[in-house]
Amino acid sequence: MWKRYGLFALLSLLLIAVDQWSKALAYDTLRVDGPIALIQGVFELYYSENRGAAFGILQGKQWFFLLVAAAVVIVILLFLSRIPLFFALVLLCSGAVGNVIDRVVLGFVVDFFYFRLIDFPIFNVADCYVVVSAALLLFLTGFWYREEELSFLSFSSAGKNKNSEHGAENREGKGGPAKQQKGERPE
Repeated sequence: MWKRYGLFALLSLLLIAVDQWSKALAYDTLRVDGPIALIQGVFELYYSENRGAAFGILQGKQWFFLLVAAAVVIVILLFLSRIPLFFALVLLCSGAVGNVIDRVVLGFVVDFFYFRLIDFPIFNVADCYVVVSAALLLFLTGFWYREEELSFLSFSSAGKNKNSEHGAENREGKGGPAKQQKGERPE
């Protein structure tokens, strides 16, 4: 299990480093030199300081974001040994921590990817990690893993497991099917 946490920490640190490096480049170049059009009128690198949440909501609520990010990391670490969605959790943690570092150090998050064509809100690498992890979590929990593999997420899973072991005995006494007599065919 400790190897899993070590790998998680190593991959998260690597992804956080990539995020922070990209933001440092944006801060040092785009803030000073202005936007760079990669595809004219469609996609550009455009420096922006986001003091709120996604799409600029909740401006100036830094403590709220720190608490949410801390809660996300704690929940991820609790489920890391149990849930088979390792890489999605690495991405989610890296994105949350990457943006928290900006909030603590700078007081805002550096955003710089801008789809001008559709005037989409400006975002960064950490935001990409969070979106990709959310898509992976939805896909894997919806289509890849069986319900039994994720049963620990349910509050009632303990009760279901106990009932399934003795389900036939419990049902018979509570209006379930009557016991079959010797020699009778089942209905």
